[in-house]
Amino acid sequence: MFARARSWLDDRLGLSTITEFASHKTVPVHRYSVFYYLGGMTLFFFLVQVCTGVMLMLYYRPSANEAFESVEFIMTVVPFGWLIRSIHSWSANLMVFFAVAHMVSVFFMKAYRAPRELTWASGALLLFLIMGFGFSGYLLPWNQLAFFATKVGTDIAGVVPVVGPWMVRFLRGGDRVAGGTLSRFYGWHVALLPAITTVILVVHLALVQVKGMSVPAPCEEESKRRPPMKFFPHFALRDLSGWIFALGVLAALAALFPWELGEKADLFAPAYENIRPEWYFVFMFQTLKLVPGGEIAGIEYEAIPIMLFGAAGLLLVLIPFLDRGAQRTGRSKGWTLGGVAALLFALGMTCWGYASLLPLYVVLISGLLLSLLAFITRGSRNPEGR
Repeated sequence: MFARARSWLDDRLGLSTITEFASHKTVPVHRYSVFYYLGGMTLFFFLVQVCTGVMLMLYYRPSANEAFESVEFIMTVVPFGWLIRSIHSWSANLMVFFAVAHMVSVFFMKAYRAPRELTWASGALLLFLIMGFGFSGYLLPWNQLAFFATKVGTDIAGVVPVVGPWMVRFLRGGDRVAGGTLSRFYGWHVALLPAITTVILVVHLALVQVKGMSVPAPCEEESKRRPPMKFFPHFALRDLSGWIFALGVLAALAALFPWELGEKADLFAPAYENIRPEWYFVFMFQTLKLVPGGEIAGIEYEAIPIMLFGAAGLLLVLIPFLDRGAQRTGRSKGWTLGGVAALLFALGMTCWGYASLLPLYVVLISGLLLSLLAFITRGSRNPEGR
């Protein structure tokens, strides 16, 4: 009976073709192979977001009069509701962290070389969508901190020349942050962004499967000497082991440090004194705080860094088509140094935004610098790494 059912499905779904492809798929083995697992970790936290988000949707009410109370109901009345919400919030932050780490590792390993340009571009778009998830979901609890952070975030868009006022009304659904903004953000968070992300994610995963995983130029000879690892079952089981470990860490964080709800948003209350956005937006927020008031040629000073951030995002997507050195030789010191400078700038501004945690961030930055230095110097050695 099982054989007949399998044959019936194979005739209609082509399972044998998929199985044949999977049986021949391999993963290169070299000294940087550990970075291949970062993409899988990002995917894991995205799946956690989907599962916990669907459960939260069963009780959440996207209106200014009921949103806060519905989240409070989830955390106090619904069995294990507080745990599900904490897992959702913690996994969102960990998803952003691993997405950024994955992007950084791909950049420094020059894995965007031909023929993987579209793989990189789709991954960069996924990173922007993940940050969009964070921005749109931050307002949904409708508490004081989320309300004023969203107000500040949407105000920033208003200084963009020409399209600024339109962007503010588009984001807020009106001239100010209100119930319409909450409904709009909810629609983006649970419908529009998931639909777009699913399509691009499928394309990204398909490109990874078809084009395979890139080998860094310094490791090409080493990879040829070492037999590749079969994706199924060896690499997949290692990836699954990482997922299980990540689930344990995530559950521990959610149980030991449950996500706070705070106070309900009051449109007429004064803003918090040291308000700031989520950690992955702090570097932009801190940069804008350093810009003095005033304007030049009818353009506000604040609009200049905002447009530069937009140009940097576009540049990030187009790197595979601009980095000719990586396309020819697999190495490009100019772009590598530029990436290091951009990363240090983002980390430095983030540390400045969290001045009270400065010693911790100094240690983290020092470790990152040493890791990057080791990576660059090892890349200049011979293939055997001596």
